[in-house]
Amino acid sequence: MSEEPILVTGCAGFIGARTAEILLDDGCTVFGIDNLNDYYDVRLKQYRLERLRHRTGFQFAELDIGDKPAVEELFAGRSFRAVINLAARAGVRYSMIAPQVYVQTNVLGSVNLLEAMRRSGIKKYVLASTSSLYAGQPMPFVETLPVNEPISPYAATKKAAEVMAYTYHHLFGIDVTVLRYFTVYGPAGRPDMSYFRFIRWIDTGQPLELFGDGGQSRDFTYVDDIARGTIAGLRPLGFEVINLGGGQEPHRIAEMVSILERLLGKRAVIHQQAAHPADVTATWADIAKANRLLDWRPTVTWEDGLQRTVAWYRDNQPFSRSIEWTGRHR
Repeated sequence: MSEEPILVTGCAGFIGARTAEILLDDGCTVFGIDNLNDYYDVRLKQYRLERLRHRTGFQFAELDIGDKPAVEELFAGRSFRAVINLAARAGVRYSMIAPQVYVQTNVLGSVNLLEAMRRSGIKKYVLASTSSLYAGQPMPFVETLPVNEPISPYAATKKAAEVMAYTYHHLFGIDVTVLRYFTVYGPAGRPDMSYFRFIRWIDTGQPLELFGDGGQSRDFTYVDDIARGTIAGLRPLGFEVINLGGGQEPHRIAEMVSILERLLGKRAVIHQQAAHPADVTATWADIAKANRLLDWRPTVTWEDGLQRTVAWYRDNQPFSRSIEWTGRHR
């Protein structure tokens, strides 16, 4: 395997950290960057980062991909085998509050990376995208569906990043794998995600904020499966858009609450609220293309993944109980 490191952006993030860990386990060298923004509790990002810092073959720089001069300086002094771009402003609802921040990272940041790759002659790019693009389309979602009507700034910026990646593939021969993730969950996950908040609310007896009637459903995908699929995307493919999801019948949010109640041994105090207009009713991935091109399929069942997540929450108290989503956009 090449000694040149793989650049992993967003390496202190939920998916980025796990992807970097598995790359290191596989014997790769990894150069990670992250701006460590405070959209949610920075202590959680530092926790993930500390798990990487002691590993042989890992280097880190605090850097914002939206900072064009900083990205240019990074690439000017180093050579990378490939770029896995997992740095993004995430969250459908919160993109409605600060859309400019999402454009800065998800669109301009992606262009900064592609430009630096073009100048440096780096030919492999893996881009994290989202199932949010499929809103309103028939299920299960297949990659050939038109996704030209995003219903949130978040989805719109991810669509723009996909399109720019295709342009650089067409003009400059960069090999691109676009991965559309479906509701990623697992230990040390993002505290703005429903499962993370539900665990803490049920455990502490706080009212559980349930948007809608709980009948909405998601194609939950465990973080280790997502990371493995992301790494599989490093193979040469030309230009491909590929779903990474559970691939089975989607699970209802109300069902998740029931499972978490059982795992925690406590009842939820449910505070029902109106459904949010930017939320999709259901997601469900067709993963035949991932099977065919990446030899990928999920291996962790939904309930097993939730059990592992609750175990992490319990094993890391009181820290895990204190993690908050801040909702800051800077």
